[in-house]
Amino acid sequence: MSEKDYSITKTIRQRTMPLPEETMAFLSGIAADYARVKVCVYERYSGIRSLENLASVFDIQTDMRHCGLREQLNLPSVYYELAVREAVTDIRGMWGMVKNRIRACVAVNEGLSANDRMYVRTILKLDAFYAAVLTGRKHPMPEKAEGLALDVKRLDNLIRRLTRRFRKKPAAGQADNFAVSPAGYAYREGQLFLVSRTRRKRVALPLKDQKTSGRQIRIFVRENYADIAIPLETRVKRHRDFCNTIFVHLGFHCMCTLSSGAVYGEDLGTLSAAKTERLTEKNRGRSRMREKYRESLAAGDHKKAAAIEANNLGHASYDRQKQRERARLETYINTEINRMLAAEKPARIVVTKPITAGRSLSKNRPANRKLTGSLQGYVRKRLAEKCSTNSVALEEINSRDTGFVCSACGAQGERRKELFYCGACGYAGAAAVNAARNIENKYNSENGKVMHVRE
Repeated sequence: MSEKDYSITKTIRQRTMPLPEETMAFLSGIAADYARVKVCVYERYSGIRSLENLASVFDIQTDMRHCGLREQLNLPSVYYELAVREAVTDIRGMWGMVKNRIRACVAVNEGLSANDRMYVRTILKLDAFYAAVLTGRKHPMPEKAEGLALDVKRLDNLIRRLTRRFRKKPAAGQADNFAVSPAGYAYREGQLFLVSRTRRKRVALPLKDQKTSGRQIRIFVRENYADIAIPLETRVKRHRDFCNTIFVHLGFHCMCTLSSGAVYGEDLGTLSAAKTERLTEKNRGRSRMREKYRESLAAGDHKKAAAIEANNLGHASYDRQKQRERARLETYINTEINRMLAAEKPARIVVTKPITAGRSLSKNRPANRKLTGSLQGYVRKRLAEKCSTNSVALEEINSRDTGFVCSACGAQGERRKELFYCGACGYAGAAAVNAARNIENKYNSENGKVMHVRE
């Protein structure tokens, strides 16, 4: 094994020692003001009349410097400037998602011609034209659409209608974290010193390790300590014996199922189900205690209500246990991905793209909790990161015809929970293995390779 002479950036977590109350109050205050700045930027620049102004972050920062908000909050510029920039990035992301959803709607709208779709897509690419359409101003015809027979009024109304449907103002989220530029911190004697609200004074955060950074970091405020997300340069490894191509189905129950039949992370579903069951039972108990709390208040027994509120309705222990369970699951996922890479020695891993469109929640709360608490996103993220650090190519293909098609004969089959049956050829086996083999067949077909025939 040899290592290439370049590196990639990955984010790691650094934890502080338990911090005194005044330090925690300082961190919480900075996080709260950081969120206030973002909310102010959202209110000023997330509207349709500000769409054209998003091109220059510098102009927005200049405007925000002179609006008086920083002086009002007494927020150091090392936090204030990043909050403004982060909010602008969020607004741009919001508009990007709106445009993507409009493009998706236009692509499947049978009432539009090819020229109509081209016009809408061209308008979405040009913010000046898009802003003019949204505000009802007259605008010149885009160069690509000149000379075409188009009902511009109808198409502009369509763009406005879809924008109203999909546009949502960004939200600052929980006020429990903030970013710091390198000018705002320094490492000395095992401590991280942050710029405070008092000139020429810094707040010390004792650290549990000796990691340091010279780039932008993010502070997460916890109960009595802080988590610090720092970027770390990691060398990319080149494994000479990694020469295989593997086809992987990423599932909820078995994490990684290969077309060869090998399974890695087969206990993920069991571990996740145990977590879901525990949370379901815990929340039932909390619901019963909330009902008793309301009954005590109604009966005038404020002493009992206060005791229930203090001992049974808090979130500190509840959140700590959730974090521990999440950490155990993440450790298991990382271990199994490492085991797969070491055993299979892949030069390329082929998976399907994630499916996100058309999903809706059911009326079953435990089922919803299982779906929303799924670790699929984390599995994909860690798989991508580990592929990058080990020089393994990760390719994604469309998932169509990989779930309900028989990998042996190509006919439509039937899934029964975790099993797959084909009435045409009699094939029966694990649904995950069948899906992995369909991924292999589809990849080989798309790349002009001979499909692997299995008995």
